[in-house]
Amino acid sequence: MQRMNWAHGVLEPAPEIRETIKTLGQLEGIFQDASAWRAMDPGRVVYRVQAWCPVVEGTEGGLFWGTTLVESGQVGSEYFMTHGHFHAKRNRSEYYATIEGEGALILMDESRKTWTEPMSPGSVHFIPPRIAHRVANCGSVPLRFVACWPSDAGHDYEAIRKSGFEAQLLNVNGEPKLVRSRT
Repeated sequence: MQRMNWAHGVLEPAPEIRETIKTLGQLEGIFQDASAWRAMDPGRVVYRVQAWCPVVEGTEGGLFWGTTLVESGQVGSEYFMTHGHFHAKRNRSEYYATIEGEGALILMDESRKTWTEPMSPGSVHFIPPRIAHRVANCGSVPLRFVACWPSDAGHDYEAIRKSGFEAQLLNVNGEPKLVRSRT
């Protein structure tokens, strides 16, 4: 059994919980404005992930549970966001449910068509197979959400490192707007 602190959107510490922190310095290449990124503190935390993995990774039929906190902030006009990924097994799905904050789930299919779904407290999102996904915080407080995914899904971050997403979520006149990336 594991304990979830719903008020704070975190899994309670336990030996089975994996925790990862991503800083600006670890996210080279994901933000469109490279000069704005270089001007910022590389040690600044962008997001934190906790994962409860009660079965061995790769176990067919198993599930993992996690929480993510994306800090409020921007690199240039682009909101702080997670790295984003496809699943290594492309036919796997995932669920996200928002606990706190305002943001956007950014989705991209294999033909690179990109769209968003707004995230706010109580919103639940189904991420279909073969869809890359990342989350951006469009608000002024941390964005917290939970996720559930198959333990054999894996993560393909390399496809995103190589080609990025087709569009970026930018702050345009104070509003989030999906803008096609430069080619």
